Amino acid sequence: MEHLIQPIAKELKISFQQVKNTLQMLEEGNTIPFIARYRKEMTQGLDEEQIRYIEEQFQYQKNLLKRKEDVKRLIETQGKLTEELKNEVDKCITLSQVDDIYRPYQQKRKTRATDALAKGLQPLADWLLACPTSGDARKEADKYLNEQVTGIEEALQGALDIIAEKVSDDAKLRQKIREFITTEAKITVKIKKNAVDEDKVYKVYYDYNEKVTTLQAHRIMAIDRGEREKILNVSFEYNQEWYLNYQMKIITKGKETIVYDLLFSAVKDGLKRLVYPSIEREIRSELTDQAHEKSIDVFSNNLERLLMQPPLKYTVILGVDPAFRTGCKLAVIDETGKLLAIDVIYPHAPVNKKEEAAKKVAGLVKKYNVSIAAIGNGTASRESEAFIAECILTYNLPMQYAIVSEAGASVYSAGDVARAEFPDLHVEQRSAVSIARRLLDPLSELIKIDPKSIGVGQYQHDLPPARLQERLDFAVTKTVNRVGADVNTASEDLLRHVAGFNRSVAKSLVDYRNTNGAFKSRKEILKVNKLGAKLFEQAAGFLRIPDANEILDRTAIHPESYGLTKKVMNKLGISDWTSESNIEKCANVNIESLAKELDSDVFTIGDILSVIMQPLRDYRDSFDGPLLHSDILSLEDLKEGLQLEGVVRNVTDFGAFVDIGLKNDGLVHISKMSKSKISSASDLVSVGDIVQVTVIGIDHERHKVSLSMI
Repeated sequence: MEHLIQPIAKELKISFQQVKNTLQMLEEGNTIPFIARYRKEMTQGLDEEQIRYIEEQFQYQKNLLKRKEDVKRLIETQGKLTEELKNEVDKCITLSQVDDIYRPYQQKRKTRATDALAKGLQPLADWLLACPTSGDARKEADKYLNEQVTGIEEALQGALDIIAEKVSDDAKLRQKIREFITTEAKITVKIKKNAVDEDKVYKVYYDYNEKVTTLQAHRIMAIDRGEREKILNVSFEYNQEWYLNYQMKIITKGKETIVYDLLFSAVKDGLKRLVYPSIEREIRSELTDQAHEKSIDVFSNNLERLLMQPPLKYTVILGVDPAFRTGCKLAVIDETGKLLAIDVIYPHAPVNKKEEAAKKVAGLVKKYNVSIAAIGNGTASRESEAFIAECILTYNLPMQYAIVSEAGASVYSAGDVARAEFPDLHVEQRSAVSIARRLLDPLSELIKIDPKSIGVGQYQHDLPPARLQERLDFAVTKTVNRVGADVNTASEDLLRHVAGFNRSVAKSLVDYRNTNGAFKSRKEILKVNKLGAKLFEQAAGFLRIPDANEILDRTAIHPESYGLTKKVMNKLGISDWTSESNIEKCANVNIESLAKELDSDVFTIGDILSVIMQPLRDYRDSFDGPLLHSDILSLEDLKEGLQLEGVVRNVTDFGAFVDIGLKNDGLVHISKMSKSKISSASDLVSVGDIVQVTVIGIDHERHKVSLSMI
């Protein structure tokens, strides 16, 4: 096991023991969130992403080891496993290296070489490979003519085909070429002859080349898509002639031979027909896999940050689902998300009942003390924004508004969850409720929607569905457990992402809650069907009970640390959790000394002190909240040099899309994000961030705005 752990520790630049402890805890059935939050003393503070990486890489190393053993066994059954070959296999650090070594020994499908071998032409190939300095190749070939081989040319060609495949099976040559292409080659892209690209989507790639090492994920995926759509031709550019001469020197050992031209022909064919296309396909596949992983990372990070947006607590909200012909659907929700009122207005063409619509909005705002309107950013969004802003001004309403992404709202509204919540509402009305709730508590509402429908990725439809789903589920789980779940109000959809839970356990908890009423303590959770001691251990710290008599049940402190927490409080003279003096008392503690005195560790003591300082802190409060408006902005209001405040709606490899109050988001290209060079926009900004931007370009015809953060 040790030789499997060492490469992971080296890659993450952490100790062998950290990896070993982490794997041991995973093997014991502990969840990643639990290990990251409550077993820091074992991992020395590894976070969820590092633990996930350890888990995935260990599985890869196990698969690699198994493949090595399989290959050695298969070669041994042929009686060809030498000590040297065994050592070569053992030294491999990737699956592709193992497969290269096994290539000459694996059973091949029918090829030109296998056909020649079947005709008995191996001895002729061996004669050529011996690099004779005298004799006649045609006379030698004549010895092999028979019913299957009827001519000298056919015999020679068969022998050359055997040699070409031998070249193709040379593991060292393949590795050398693979390394060179990966580190030095350029990828060249051209538009195909007679290709149709009506919208000039791939214009930048009509005549394009770039070093493989610098290709960004979004470029790889754009090139891949253009090739699939038969618009682009893609090839590699590198010195193929060098490898031809290199291999000839290997085969001839630098000596002269009468069959040099024949060998040259075989090597050239082996490289051009077999080696180069095969390795280029492998590298293209690896580049695509890497681009997929990078894009999945971008999507995952964006989703995580979107779910981390702070809730607008204690707020009555008017949700507006904009539309033209069918009218704008309205929904008023209270501070808990409960639906108070539902309506529809027709302020836009073709109906144009603007005055009547304004009176309805003003009436709802005054009746329910609405303080914020949440306007969906879909069709008619900006027209509805202008209408709401006018209502605020005309009726002097004590209300602001925010533009809310409605991506996935229609998916939710037509789904089973929404139908169960609001069986008597139409799809569009449910959507208005969802838009309002996204502002009230983004996590609780967005958790109900398939993450792929939320629309914060790049090239998401080109990504492998299973891997994307796995990573997005992990992002949701990580977020839920960092925030915690109110066990008395959390939905089944949210609870199933709590550490150790699944849909069945979440349903059992909700059923228990519905039958027995609100939970009074964390201990009571153990009464839930299907929830045993191990599962309780994993989940308890992430399940909060805001009204519990035991104040620790309201916090992120795990029940296993209650006794230790009370010792810490006694030691520091803390009895009142609400006292402002607690912060100073905790801040001045020597954590190492206290941990030693209480027979604990610095990580657990540090976490306890941070909770005592802010016992009911919401993890999301450290992020930017929604940007609230009371007036509007139009494209005509813009001029170059104008400075604005905006909300980051999406982050990609090449930049960030920022909502500055226009119909379309403005783009801050990665080159305009920082004076220093950065590799990805996500190094600087996240979805939901409020940023200061300057207008640097306005395309009135295409309604596009270029922005700068510099």
